[in-house]
Amino acid sequence: MNIEKIWLTNTAIWIRTEEGKEACEQFADYPRLRNASQKQRLRYEADSFGIHWEELDEDLSFEGFFSKPEPTALYKLFMAHPELNVSALARRMGISQSLMAQYISGNKKPSASRLDLIYETIHQVGKELMAV
Repeated sequence: MNIEKIWLTNTAIWIRTEEGKEACEQFADYPRLRNASQKQRLRYEADSFGIHWEELDEDLSFEGFFSKPEPTALYKLFMAHPELNVSALARRMGISQSLMAQYISGNKKPSASRLDLIYETIHQVGKELMAV
């Protein structure tokens, strides 16, 4: 998917493809974006897969703008616990943060062993925090 333009309004981020299709994602649907200032929202990076806010630890895939699959268990987990740092967990597991974002959004399905690794890593972080 080739993105021609990305722009923000007060309530959403919009994209336009080279074919002229437009779609948006509402900030209200993402706790980190909802609670961010407009200046923070403007500090994003885009690549061929999607949009990333390093400072906010948030990723949106371009495919997700046009397909609205049922929320995955991972999506529900990360939305219920915005304090979990998706980028840090991905780095800890040795996978890219954009791949992790695709797992969370449902655009890619992790293998059973990869899903086990994700949950195992989250459990390990929880154990380390409990030891403090």
